[in-house]
Amino acid sequence: MNAIPTIRDYSLIGRDAQAAVANGLTAAEWYHTDVPRKQMKDLMKRSDGPAIRDTIIWLGCMALFAGLGIALWGNWWSVPFFLAYGVLYGSAADSRWHECGHGTAFKTRWMNDAVYQIASFMMMRNPVTWRWSHARHHTDTIIVGRDPEIAVMRPPDLLRLVLNFFGLLDAWHAVGDMLRNACGNVSAEEKTFIPKQEQHRVVRIARIWVAIYAATIALAVAMGSILPLMLIGLPRLYGAWHHVLTGLLQHGGLADNVTDHRLNSRTVYMNPVSRFIYWNMNYHVEHHMFPMVPYHALPKLHEAIKHDLPAPNPSIFHGYREMIPAFIRQLRNEDYFLKRELPPTAKPYREEFHSDAIAQAAE
Repeated sequence: MNAIPTIRDYSLIGRDAQAAVANGLTAAEWYHTDVPRKQMKDLMKRSDGPAIRDTIIWLGCMALFAGLGIALWGNWWSVPFFLAYGVLYGSAADSRWHECGHGTAFKTRWMNDAVYQIASFMMMRNPVTWRWSHARHHTDTIIVGRDPEIAVMRPPDLLRLVLNFFGLLDAWHAVGDMLRNACGNVSAEEKTFIPKQEQHRVVRIARIWVAIYAATIALAVAMGSILPLMLIGLPRLYGAWHHVLTGLLQHGGLADNVTDHRLNSRTVYMNPVSRFIYWNMNYHVEHHMFPMVPYHALPKLHEAIKHDLPAPNPSIFHGYREMIPAFIRQLRNEDYFLKRELPPTAKPYREEFHSDAIAQAAE
């Protein structure tokens, strides 16, 4: 029997938002793997050392690649250096924004805040809006009508996914949001997760950013060269591909409206370079289940709880080989999703830990 298709309403003020509240999905108890208290305390221990090291490498490499790109500007030899700079700007900043937003990357608060502000600017994500948006993402992960960060809707818009590998639609909307906020307009959806007392900060930061981008554009015009924009702004486009490549794997093709992160999130083993750029967010089930564990401790957390989790995808390629066919099937039946198989050692998920989305779409 084929599942009856449903039309999902992804608006945060629409029908499914009201249904999520009415069905108790916003106040549900999420499943967590049992971890001994002492072990969890050790895993949650914060330290400045790893993040200081990684931030020096990140910003140092950006400075090096930018310097070489500038020195070779006008020559094709500058291209690989700008491409590397772009990935560190338009992709590595995504994971730095994310982890520092949780306040767990560094032990020292001002260090988290400083890197968070820098990375938010690079990603064109208002640091106030996205701090509260991401908090909602964690409390209502992939709950339709509640989670403002669902990357792939159902049915998926494949053209949109391809364009976002070049940052085109994402950055276009980000610029629109920045200009709207700079004019003093905080949208009705933004107001559903940003506290009223924080909304003025959204406007102030947007105005500062508009001034920075205006100055950069003015400098480019004065120089008669796009070089300033190659350093500020454009890397958000030409360097976006890696954060999209890895980000789609987080939840793509999996169940929505469930309250068990083992069912709606994906852990993927990745190469060391991608893990550095991604700051270990490939351990995504683990991160969602225990978001206060710092990025550098996620591999240890994975080893501690992997007996209770679905088998990780062994590579990025393997993850896409699983996910893309699911997207294609969702074009015909948007109720289809990939059901995660738990190992024999796992605690079974109980009915109260998931909604009627547990019914796997018929083969």
